Amino acid sequence: MKIDDVRKAFAMPATSPAFPPGPYRFMQREFVVITYRTDMDALRAVVPEPLEVTEPLVKYEFIRMPDSTGFGDYTESGQVIPVQLRTAKGLEQGNYTHAMYLNDHPPIAGGRELWGFPKKLANPTLDYETDTIVGTLDYGKVRVASATMGFKHRAVESGPLLAALAQPNFLLKIIPHVDGTPRICELVRYHMVDIDLKGAWTGPAALELHPHALAPVAALPVLEVVSATHYIADMTLQLGTVEFDYLK
Repeated sequence: MKIDDVRKAFAMPATSPAFPPGPYRFMQREFVVITYRTDMDALRAVVPEPLEVTEPLVKYEFIRMPDSTGFGDYTESGQVIPVQLRTAKGLEQGNYTHAMYLNDHPPIAGGRELWGFPKKLANPTLDYETDTIVGTLDYGKVRVASATMGFKHRAVESGPLLAALAQPNFLLKIIPHVDGTPRICELVRYHMVDIDLKGAWTGPAALELHPHALAPVAALPVLEVVSATHYIADMTLQLGTVEFDYLK
């Protein structure tokens, strides 16, 4: 392989990348998002500056992705934290992705290497049991999260949900040097675009998180369930930009 050929390599392995180039289109992507109140000090301990936490809220997500560009069919679960960022134009509202667990290698590799998604291998599920939507997350053989929601109790207006989906999302991308010292440490911004919302509903919901040494979702404890949203949409995950470089 010539040096110029090496320079053209997209991702590892060079001769058979673990994921294809983006952007990435998701069809019939199904979400159950349970927003809950948690401990404010616990939130401040995990959200990196210059992002700011304004309310003690966490969005716990279960996501079914049956048709996604290059990634195939998989399920994901994790925690997203509403934040704000002070910019030259004023305060900007957005979301910081704190933890993600999924059962498919290509989006784990691509998510971590491209944007810095905090992805780990686990076994999440999102399914139906008669009148109930059920989400679970197992890390190995250990159950670390379980959620239930009433199936399509009430439709919700699309406007506020689409406005929320249009907000920026932030990630902490960390890649070490070969000697173990920091080489990349960045706050990354990305957006979901070309959103085609198929339907959205709300209803009663419950969420239970269990302590685990390597999947510490319970470190942001559930104090009160505030709301729940179930929706299905097509959308495109754009490639990202660097918002802040911690090493400069």
